[in-house]
Amino acid sequence: MDESECPIRTTLDVIGGKWKPLILFQLKAGPRRFSALRRAIPEVTPKMLTDHLKELERDGIVRREVFAVVPPRVEYAFTPYGEGLKPILTAMAEWGAGHRARNPASS
Repeated sequence: MDESECPIRTTLDVIGGKWKPLILFQLKAGPRRFSALRRAIPEVTPKMLTDHLKELERDGIVRREVFAVVPPRVEYAFTPYGEGLKPILTAMAEWGAGHRARNPASS
């Protein structure tokens, strides 16, 4: 199989990297505001968070909803298409928890 045809490569192109899986894991529980995502992932810079959210929105994984209130409120949530990633994120979390339990030094 040509590497460009590899479905794992395609998945990683969309949700791979250091921050996207963590962002998506936070959204798995429901819509989140930008500030809530920042608190949940304090290591990510505001610019990186913004850039990744825009990429996820562009790829149809996440939707951005702006509420017409003062001050303006914006929430991010999975699109129906993005919902298909939830089982993958759950499996990743379960594997990580099992690995941590098996090998506490890796935490």
